[in-house]
Amino acid sequence: MTDRARWAADPATAHRLHSERGGAARGPRDAFQRDRDRIIHSISFRRLRHKTQVFMAPDGDHFRVRLTHSLEVAQIGRAAARTLGLNEDLTEALCLAHDIGHPPFGHAGERALEEALRNHGGFDHNGHTLRALTRLDSPYPEWDGLNLTWDTLEGLAKHNGPVREAGWALAEVDRAQDLGLDHWPSLEAQVAAIADDIAYDNHDIDDGLRAGLLTLDQLLELPMVAEGWAAVTARFPGVSRKRLVGELIRSQIGAMVNDLIAETRRRVAAAGIETVEDIRAAGQCLSGFSPGMREAERELKRFMYANLYHHPRQLAAAEMAHGVIAGLFAAYAADPALLPETWRETLPEEQTARARHIADFIAGMTDRYAVARYREVVGPLDLPEGF
Repeated sequence: MTDRARWAADPATAHRLHSERGGAARGPRDAFQRDRDRIIHSISFRRLRHKTQVFMAPDGDHFRVRLTHSLEVAQIGRAAARTLGLNEDLTEALCLAHDIGHPPFGHAGERALEEALRNHGGFDHNGHTLRALTRLDSPYPEWDGLNLTWDTLEGLAKHNGPVREAGWALAEVDRAQDLGLDHWPSLEAQVAAIADDIAYDNHDIDDGLRAGLLTLDQLLELPMVAEGWAAVTARFPGVSRKRLVGELIRSQIGAMVNDLIAETRRRVAAAGIETVEDIRAAGQCLSGFSPGMREAERELKRFMYANLYHHPRQLAAAEMAHGVIAGLFAAYAADPALLPETWRETLPEEQTARARHIADFIAGMTDRYAVARYREVVGPLDLPEGF
């Protein structure tokens, strides 16, 4: 095992908002291992198995959902963190939790909630991740939320870099814990963010091919993919194209991870990093791709948006999903008696708080639960093929 780097996050110095009793009675785990386990055991995490990754409520059992995506991100993040001498457990916790705040139907659902809360502070999934973990998901008797460490909350808040203008949900958490939103987070959080990109860049290719919305010939127009395909076919001559697609994707993930590790090491050395505090004070991102890989990855993203994420079939499903979420919010706002009893009992009187409360309920829904509730409180719904 690689020795821990001096700038790795240290669980021995981690702290929580609420003091806890009887920690040793629950097993020999350090603070970040407990965070990871609390996330895995949470209701919010379990719901990810029925939330959209790319395809909404897909007919096929082999398509990825938010849960499987998060597991794949964690695998990539752990591997990179181990090689870089970072804290694997913190990295894994961040990877597993990073998508918990997504509402049903992915970005289509998020857009609908953002519009519904336009006059009440808006909605964004990253802020809602923090809200879910610090307030809404409350399995413990003495405090709201999971009482995760400051390091985990900081990493979730800022894994994409410093936050210049925090939305209301993130601002609430920051007021309670001062997450230092204007600084870069730990290197574990930075690695988790790139692991997310690596996972969906490549696994969405797999799902797009499986769904028939992408073709291998289209992909081979990208130089990075063409280069990888040439190497794969040279190693496995005579093997069918279909069987080599998986090897192509694995090889591409490996190339991106290796590039991430090498470039991160270069940046850390160039910045003269000695401690985890140096990481936060560096004033720059210290984990990422080399210039060549960064441009290749951006080209891949442009291709995926043009040919998969904005495919007419995907846009039709997104429009339907937007209507489901918008319709649910309008129905509950007009008649809160339609809410389940537990949500009615805690419904605030003030208008903004009430709107956010309704959004909390909807954001926690799975895709299929949202469809069922729409049919119950709004009316019939004809779903497009493959929805």
